[in-house]
Formats: sequence, structure tokens, C-alpha cells
Amino acid sequence: MTQTATTATPEKSLYYLDEAMHKLSLGRSQLYEEMKAGRLRFVKVGRARRIPAAAIEDFVALLEGQSNDDRAEVL
Repeated sequence: MTQTATTATPEKSLYYLDEAMHKLSLGRSQLYEEMKAGRLRFVKVGRARRIPAAAIEDFVALLEGQSNDDRAEVL
């Protein structure tokens, strides 16, 4: 019997802005606003901006935290 090895695709470390927009379901303007406000971290590679995978996770956690805070205020 032959077994095939399954390899998981490693997650990227840095995302192009278009990829981050898709992953976060944000438009370009909103993405730039979040970056400018410091809520979404980015790094520069030469003149280009890239979004680290950890920054995307942190941004989602920030949004979840704000959502939970908003619910607590209502109750």
C-alpha cells in the first residue's frame, strides 16, 4: 500500500496590500485609513508596503475586542 504525504501550504509571512484587502474584506481606502491610524501595522520593503501575517491577526483581534466592548456597553 502506498501512502501519499500531505503537505500543508505554509502561511505567508508578508502580504501584498491587495491580498490583505481580500483577506480582511476591506476596500483599498479603508485599508490605507487603518494603516494611517496605526490600527493595521505594515512594513516597507523598498518603497512598497507589505502587511505581516501577525498584523492581520492582531487587527482582527482588535476588531473583535471592540465588538465585545460595544456589546458590554449595551447590556
